Amino acid sequence: SLGRSGVINIEREAEMSGPTHTKGVAILSGYFRDRFAQNKPLIMDASITFEQSYGGVDGDSASSTEIYAILSSLSDLPLRQDIAVTGSVNQNGEIQPIGGVNEKIEGFFDTCKVRGLTGTQGVMIPVQNVDELMLREEVYEAVKKKRFHIYAVTTIDEGIEILTGVRSGQQIPNGGFETGTVHGKADAQLMKYAEAWRIFEGGKS
Repeated sequence: SLGRSGVINIEREAEMSGPTHTKGVAILSGYFRDRFAQNKPLIMDASITFEQSYGGVDGDSASSTEIYAILSSLSDLPLRQDIAVTGSVNQNGEIQPIGGVNEKIEGFFDTCKVRGLTGTQGVMIPVQNVDELMLREEVYEAVKKKRFHIYAVTTIDEGIEILTGVRSGQQIPNGGFETGTVHGKADAQLMKYAEAWRIFEGGKS
């Protein structure tokens, strides 16, 4: 929404966010400033929270997921709900490795198995974690037969294309992005926010 607060960590406001999670949110704030504030001020309020979670949150392995969620909201493009996502991120949008990759994949596989494997479900992981994979035979066979998928990604750009089916979009010389892409749509919305804020501030007495 329109505002100057940037990314709001509701878990931190409620004193339920650990230091690593709080740092992760600060990093993703830096990502949005670096990516979208080249030709305009970043005028945005985006609230991040884990709904129905009251036991405290820590770790930065959800930071890439939080970026995807904000990009989805800004671009008005839905994200696939049959792919689980894990991976921390740096301010350049590069996906960073996480811990417990095998447990996370197997946990989501088990959930999908209970609900019924569709052949489209899967998990998105950092490419750096590929060498650590030691999955149960059942999961390995499901991946081999394309009944379950593992997507190893290097950047936010790669991940958002998998989750939306839309090109991420390259930055163009004027600081904007290619029209019709994820970043192009998100940037257009942020441009509207910046213009609305300029008019609002100009109308103050």
